[in-house]
Amino acid sequence: MTPKLCLVVDDSDILRRVAINLLQSPELNFIEAESGDQALSMCKAGMPDTIIVDWQMPGMSGLEFINALRMQDGGDVPFVIYCSTENDTKDIARALAAGANDYLLKPFDRDALRAVFFHEEVIAA
Repeated sequence: MTPKLCLVVDDSDILRRVAINLLQSPELNFIEAESGDQALSMCKAGMPDTIIVDWQMPGMSGLEFINALRMQDGGDVPFVIYCSTENDTKDIARALAAGANDYLLKPFDRDALRAVFFHEEVIAA
């Protein structure tokens, strides 16, 4: 089975590392971006299978990234998980309306992240 590619987008190197460490699996390969702009460029070069994106980042926000991603060729394919420290139902609704498949509140733990990430069989063939 070919490993699935997961893009982790967060302006915090620590949070990117935490997410990757919590999701480590032989079925997954990871790439990282520290901004929405960088992530969008990476997606244009090769669309990942799954994207975990932070809500608030300098420059392009998570919401702007999701909107731009879904407009790209193949941008409808990745399973997108939006992460936020805010439990604002309006922001969650905006992210889902923009094309996020699910959301996760930070700080997250291993069980919460894996439950959201794997519940839709994101890595299934």
